[in-house]
Order: sequence, then C-alpha cells, then structure tokens
Amino acid sequence: MKKIDVKIDEKKVGELFYEQNKHNYGFNYTANYKPISLIMPYRPSTYNWKYKLHPIFDMNMPEGYLFEIFKHYLSKEYGYIDDFLIFSHLCVNIESRLTYESSSSKIEFISLDIDEILNNDTPDTFTKIITTFLTKNAISGIQPKSLALLSDKESLSTKEYIIKTWGDEYNELALNEYFCLKAVEKTGVVIPNIKLSKNNKFLLVERFNYNPSTNKFLGFEEILVLLGKNKDGKYSGSYEQVAKVVYSVTTNKSDSMKALYKTIIMNYLLKNGDAHLKNFGILYDEELKNIYFAPAYDIVNTVVYFNKDKPALSMFGKKLWFGKKELVKFGVESCYLSLSEANTIYIICVEVLKSSIEALEVYVAAHNSFGDIGSKMIDSWKLSLDEKTYKEIPLEIVRNWSKN
Repeated sequence: MKKIDVKIDEKKVGELFYEQNKHNYGFNYTANYKPISLIMPYRPSTYNWKYKLHPIFDMNMPEGYLFEIFKHYLSKEYGYIDDFLIFSHLCVNIESRLTYESSSSKIEFISLDIDEILNNDTPDTFTKIITTFLTKNAISGIQPKSLALLSDKESLSTKEYIIKTWGDEYNELALNEYFCLKAVEKTGVVIPNIKLSKNNKFLLVERFNYNPSTNKFLGFEEILVLLGKNKDGKYSGSYEQVAKVVYSVTTNKSDSMKALYKTIIMNYLLKNGDAHLKNFGILYDEELKNIYFAPAYDIVNTVVYFNKDKPALSMFGKKLWFGKKELVKFGVESCYLSLSEANTIYIICVEVLKSSIEALEVYVAAHNSFGDIGSKMIDSWKLSLDEKTYKEIPLEIVRNWSKN
C-alpha cells in the first residue's frame, strides 16, 4: 500500500494512503495534535474517500495546462497516471501549513530574479519558469500558470509567486485580471500583492498563506474543501452556500461577511462568470483562534471571451446577472447584513465601478493593444450601472463587439 506522511509544524499527524484495487483514498490520524482540515477533526477511524483525493489534498492538484504536462511527464515514466502518483510527486515541495513526506525527494529550488521575469515576459521565459518549478506546481486552475520562487535584490527577500500568462483564446488576460482585482481592492477588500510584467504578458500574484511576523504558514482552505467537494464539483453550488460556510467557520464574522459580500457584488458588476467554489477561501492561524475570509483572487471579466457566460454559481436558484434589488436582498438574507448596510455596500461597489471605468477608459485611449478587450470590458461594466438583471449580455452590445 502506498503512503504519504502528513505533518503540521514538522510533527507527523497522519498518513494518506491509496488502495489502488479498491480505488480508495484513506487518511488515518497518527497523533491527536491539530486537525489537517476544519472538516476533518481528529478521530481514531479512517477518513475514506472514493476515486478522488480528500478535498484538503485535492485542492492542490493541477488542472488544465499543468495537468497535461504532468500527465505526459509521469505516464511516460511510470506507464500510468492517477491522482496519488501526481500528488506524491508534488506534495513534498508544497510550502504550507501542511507538509509531506513521500517516496519522492524534496527539491531545493533555486530562485529567479523578479526583475528578470518582469522585464522579459516571453514564451521562452515562461518555459524556463515551468521547467525550473514543475514539481512545485501544486496549484489548480485551467490557464497557463506556474509557482515560482522570486528574489528581489532591492529588498533582499525571496517570495513565492503564482505567475500567470495567456494564449490567443484569452487575449490580454493578465491586464484583464489586474484591472478587476484593483477594482475589488478599491472597495476595501484585501487582495494579494500583484505585479504586471513589462509587456503585460505575465501577472505575478504573491502567495498570501505566509505570516512573516510569526514565520509560520497560515492555514488556507477553499470553500470547495469546506463543503467536502472535489474540484469536479466546483460549479455545483450556490453563493448562499458560500455565505453560509464563511459565516459558520469564521471568528470575525462581521468583517468576513462584509468582505465576502463586497467580493460577490464585484464579481457580478465586473462580469466574472468564473467565481466558483475554488475561488473563495478562508485563512486561519496556527491555533485556529483567528479564522477569516481570505483575500479576493482569480477575478476576471469572462464575458469578453464568452459573451453568453453566466455566473459560475447560482443565487436564488438561478444563474443570472442579478441587479441591485436581488444583490441587496442576498446581502440581507445570506450575509446577515441590515438593509442599510447592504444598500451602503452596494453603493460603494457601484461608485468603485464608475471610477474603474474611468481609469480603464484612460488606459485604453493610451494603449491601442488593449483596445479590443478593454473596450469590451468597459461596455459590460457600464451595463452593470443600470442596476437591472440580465440573463446574458444584450445582443446589441455583442453586435457592437462584432463590428469592432
């Protein structure tokens, strides 16, 4: 039977194992120290999971672009591929609250210079990043991305970043996400530290699961994990479920619920149709005494690529681009806000959207290369200002995009 040791604070707390003939993944605690997940408290009996890794491990599994690389790399070497094989190669290089020991060896990665990455955002540079940090890539998501250790000569520090790039099917995705995240930040919601490369080919997103004041990694769990689901269930849920989970687990409920509410409103206003269960999370300290809503991340205007795109999760049982009436109602009924609080927050978000439209208009006027995507973003954002509910982007706007 194949096993992986799971540790917290360098102390072994349990074993993850795989029974290949039964397609069963199991986890046994070996010490009653700290829980590996908020939904997996200590118990003497086995936590069994059929066909897939337990959610707390599965959230680190690569998807899309990275999965295809691992599939080719490992199936060529071993003649087969499964989640346990992939995870056993990745887990030893994960830097987080949980650490692991498996049959694979831990690698001491060299760091790359952050200025070199920012100033040379070419396909060759991205290939170099992927090649250097392939077995460190315990991150999910469909688009091309990679974890990387980047050193800053000026501050004499080395930090872990997610480096995202894009292909022709998602043109100017880095700038798209940059403007969306900066809009969310203006509402007062915390976002990760982000940087755009010189030619806007890369978006660098600093990992936020590390607390430099304690030199400890924070616990991080996606809402998907807290619902006991694997990545193939990330679109099967509702924003009501997200709110319920955040309210039930956080210790600073008022601040967390307001941050969540702002984030959800901005996802609607910015027309992000990919705000699924993996794109909301919570953080907690080592003693689980401070549990709070994580910084907002992975927010992109998706309708500029798929004009018929809809919200990833349902609200009031429907996947529609809801307007003010429904979003305020959601704030009161699901985020436990007063009507006055919900209205005030909605107004703040709309004012932020207006200022973001103005900023984007100025940028588009000065940068022709972003004209197509930027103008579509502006059109879809202006649609949000009328505060109405839409099934999808109106046909007249789509036709205007086609003409241009």
